[in-house]
Amino acid sequence: MPLSARVYGFLPTGEPIHVWPLVGEGGLEVEVLTYGGIVTRLLVPDRRGEIGDVVLGYDTFEPYLDRHPYFGAIVGRIAGRLTDARFEMEGREYRLAANNGPHHIHGGTVGLDRRVWSATPVDRADGAASLALRYRSPDGEEGYPGNVDFTVTYTVTADNALVIDTRVETDHPTPVSPTHHSYFNLAGAGDVLDHTVRVRADSYFPLADNFTLLDRELRVEGSAEDLEGPVRVGDAVARIFQGHGSLYRVSRAESEAAALMPAARVTCPATGRRLDVSTTEPMLQFYTGSMLE
Repeated sequence: MPLSARVYGFLPTGEPIHVWPLVGEGGLEVEVLTYGGIVTRLLVPDRRGEIGDVVLGYDTFEPYLDRHPYFGAIVGRIAGRLTDARFEMEGREYRLAANNGPHHIHGGTVGLDRRVWSATPVDRADGAASLALRYRSPDGEEGYPGNVDFTVTYTVTADNALVIDTRVETDHPTPVSPTHHSYFNLAGAGDVLDHTVRVRADSYFPLADNFTLLDRELRVEGSAEDLEGPVRVGDAVARIFQGHGSLYRVSRAESEAAALMPAARVTCPATGRRLDVSTTEPMLQFYTGSMLE
C-alpha cells in the first residue's frame, strides 16, 4: 500500500508538519513526524494479539514545540552529554552550545530533534512500509564543524520489527553519534517497574552528580550497577546511582570485537512483549526514565 501523510500541526512560522503512518503486515504500526523524526506512536501486539502503544509521546503536536524529554526523537549530532560543552580534534578546540548547565547534551539548543526533515517513501522489493527522512546540518550548527547529511530510514517489516537505519555523510572530520530516543513501556500503560532488564556487561563507567562521566571504569560484578540478573526494573531503580542508569561496556571476547552481539533485553511479563538490543559497538547506555514527571 502506498504511503501517504497528513498534516499533524504547524510551526509558529506556519510551516506544516506531517505525520507518516507505517503499517506492517504483522500488525505493527508506527507514526513518524517530519519534525525531529519523532515517533509519536508504536503499536505492537502482545501475546494475545491485543494492540498497545509501547512508546511515550503526546496526542497533539503543540507539546513537542515546548521543552520535552526528547520523546521519540532523533537526537544529535551527538547523543548524550559532553562535559563543559567542548571537544578537541586535530589540535583545535571546538566550543558547543551549552544547553545542560555548562554541558552540551543531545546536539545542543536546536538539535536534530527540533529540525524539520524531508520525507520520502522508500520502494522496497519486499513491500515493507519504509520512509526515509533527510536533513543537512550545516557547518557550524550548534558549534560542530563540517556539513553533515543525515538519512534516517524507518521500516516496518512483516515480522513486526521496526528497523531504524541511520546513514551519515560529511565533508569534514567531525564527531557524530546520533540515536533514536524513544521511551519504551512494553505494558502499553502504567509503570514499567515490573519489567525485567538484563544488561550483558563486564564493566561500567560511573557518573558524577551532574551525570557527566567520571574518568574511570569499574567492574560490574558485585556492584549496584550489575544487571546481568535479569533484574526487576523497580529493584534496579532503587539501587543504581540516582536511579538513572549507566554507560556499560558490552561483554565480548577480543575475537568478537566487530561482531553483532546481544547486549540487553527488557521483558514485560504481563504482556509477553520483549525488546532485544544487539550492537557492534563497545558501549551501551541504559536509562530508566525514572526522572520523568
